[in-house]
Amino acid sequence: MATSIDPLVLGRVIGDVVDMFVPSASMSVYFGAKHVTNGCDIKPSMAISPPKLTLTGNMDNLYTLVMTDPDAPSPSEPSMREWIHWIVVDIPGGTNPNRGKEILPYMGPKPPVGIHRYIFVLFQQKGPMGPVEQPTARASFNTRSFARQMDLGLPVATVYFNSQKEPASKRR
Repeated sequence: MATSIDPLVLGRVIGDVVDMFVPSASMSVYFGAKHVTNGCDIKPSMAISPPKLTLTGNMDNLYTLVMTDPDAPSPSEPSMREWIHWIVVDIPGGTNPNRGKEILPYMGPKPPVGIHRYIFVLFQQKGPMGPVEQPTARASFNTRSFARQMDLGLPVATVYFNSQKEPASKRR
């Protein structure tokens, strides 16, 4: 009997970005009509604008969403790990990030070289966030440290996609 390996373990999301956790919420992420599933490919041109993202859960619960790239600038030498792409706090359960408070505006994927992982990490908050400072730089963010500073605990949901630089348009 074959055992299946969690795609978050296989993709090294657990390990590189977050610790092992038990999912207790779900989020669906779409770029246009494309549903993001763990390890799927999304072209940077499809992800210029923030995705349509919806959370399950009770509206009494608040969530924090972090989107990060642990492969910056290159998967073989991620010297800027993690590059932070988006932070939204105070998202009511059962809604979407538009209902929360954006701390760091969305930045679409721009992988310079290689295949990069872009990871959405969802945390359940213990209560409304007070003032949250925007990171001083997008490079060298640490999801685990951020979760500790904000007293968020382990993630409740995570999904990731892969993206790589698109070839320049071929002109005829």
